[in-house]
Amino acid sequence: MLNPHRLRVLQSVIATGSIQGAARSLHYSPATVSQHMNTLSQETGLTLFERTGRGLRPTQAGLSLAEGSTGVLQGLDELDRLVQSLRHGHSQHLVIASFTSAAKEWLPRVVATLRSSEPELTVQISLNEPYTEKTSNAVDIDIRNESPLEPEEHFEGYLRHRLRDEDFAVVLPAGHPLCATEVVEVHQLADQMWVDHDIKDSPNGRMIRTACQAAGFVPQFAARLDDHTAALALVAAGLGITVLPHLALRDLPSGTVLRPLRNPAVTRRIVAHVRQDHAADPLVAAALEILRRESQDLQNGSLENP
Repeated sequence: MLNPHRLRVLQSVIATGSIQGAARSLHYSPATVSQHMNTLSQETGLTLFERTGRGLRPTQAGLSLAEGSTGVLQGLDELDRLVQSLRHGHSQHLVIASFTSAAKEWLPRVVATLRSSEPELTVQISLNEPYTEKTSNAVDIDIRNESPLEPEEHFEGYLRHRLRDEDFAVVLPAGHPLCATEVVEVHQLADQMWVDHDIKDSPNGRMIRTACQAAGFVPQFAARLDDHTAALALVAAGLGITVLPHLALRDLPSGTVLRPLRNPAVTRRIVAHVRQDHAADPLVAAALEILRRESQDLQNGSLENP
């Protein structure tokens, strides 16, 4: 079996570009690093480096071994965290998947609050857009949005917790004629140029398209992309309008105006799927409670934009 420590040294040599660089980064002597590489070469039967003048260059075999080691070493790190959790009697590692705006607005409070009581805690956060068909078993909490017009999602091995329902609003370039209205109706957007922030058929995009169909039109797009922050910047530049849920509109760029959208109203449902066999873990339960409070704070507040 290969020595994981020597694999880490191999990655350091390749990342720093030299034996001396790896020695400095790892606080070893160059002789120790060289010894590790010679031993690893003997263990594998591979030539890991070749001489180029006064230096070394990794061979394709060396590069492949370093790349292939990454997943194994990450798995060992996860195993180390599990051992620490078992030693302490509770989890020291929390895995959360979330869509972008919830990650930005809610998860900083979740992580800060949990780490204030558990300083050794590591929270791993990944974005789950576009959504996969089912929740990964490695995720403790998976935060998703759904269309109220579609069936509720349930995943095997997960408990479903509804956090809130949330309206969408229209974002206009400053000076747009519709800025003079207090509420915009969907049909008023029929002859507007749009900036599409969702080209991957997420629930948000489907809800917006359904509202447009209900109002009797298909949007005309000046630009299409898969990032709502960039979409807002394009709106601020006067390239078109866009429609987004309020959670994504907490930091509007200058040059934009927000208006409620009605007839039909566009609403999404935000849900947290909690891994059933981890639901009783105090950290998971605490994280869910913080998410509930954060979502209710937004629901009870208001977004103002003149």
